[in-house]
Amino acid sequence: MIDAHVHLLHNPTGAYNFNLLESIVEAAIRSNVDEIYLLEHTHHFYEFKEVYKPISLYNAYQSDWIARVMGGTVDNYLEFIALAKKRSYPIKIKFGLEVCYIPQTAHQLCKILENHKFDFLTGSVHYIDNWGFDHKAEFWKDIAIDKAYVRYYQIMIELIRSGIFSGLAHPDSIKCFGNYPLFDLTEIYEEIASLLKTSDMFAEQSGGLFLNYGFPDLGMNRSMLGVFKAQGVKIMTASDAHKIEHVGANIHELQRIIDMS
Repeated sequence: MIDAHVHLLHNPTGAYNFNLLESIVEAAIRSNVDEIYLLEHTHHFYEFKEVYKPISLYNAYQSDWIARVMGGTVDNYLEFIALAKKRSYPIKIKFGLEVCYIPQTAHQLCKILENHKFDFLTGSVHYIDNWGFDHKAEFWKDIAIDKAYVRYYQIMIELIRSGIFSGLAHPDSIKCFGNYPLFDLTEIYEEIASLLKTSDMFAEQSGGLFLNYGFPDLGMNRSMLGVFKAQGVKIMTASDAHKIEHVGANIHELQRIIDMS
């Protein structure tokens, strides 16, 4: 079993340690997971400061948030990865990034990523025209939900077409606070599935909203899952763990849902 989305629990000081990595491996083994994809958010790294500039300029809340979480460097992370790869572990480990795709700064993103090599890059949409839709439920007040969904998936389509990424993180995380559109999304799901297949990208069957938002259901919505399976998209189970005790969480149930759909 694979947990394709485990955060390395980045320390804002930029420091990494092997005790933490070993604890993550032990947690994976306890969950009967034999492969993990470890990653960091790009918003942790100073190298991506200009990429997130439109996010910081959007409002004071996001400016303060970016300033608070951006505390390390990619070089420190890569140095840690290089040392980790010299060690032996009882499970398979890949090291990568969860990369926010922000259309306005995609060209800057590409230049940065060209200079750094990872085992994988998982693309994610966390911002809709610079608005952080998944930060707080109250930020949805007065938002036109249908328009937000359309734009969210337009950005996701651009992300896939960029050719940068190995995988797509939590592909319907826009539902995080229980806001849903009034129109059928099947046609959009079909376009996304076709692009994922053509691009040889995997899509996450993620338990992140369940773990981190208290969302009642595991994984992507069943309509999306059905379309992805019908088109032969590679689907990988992912906890989106931000805590050691969440590594490998619900992975077997997420796989069961895939198999039963």
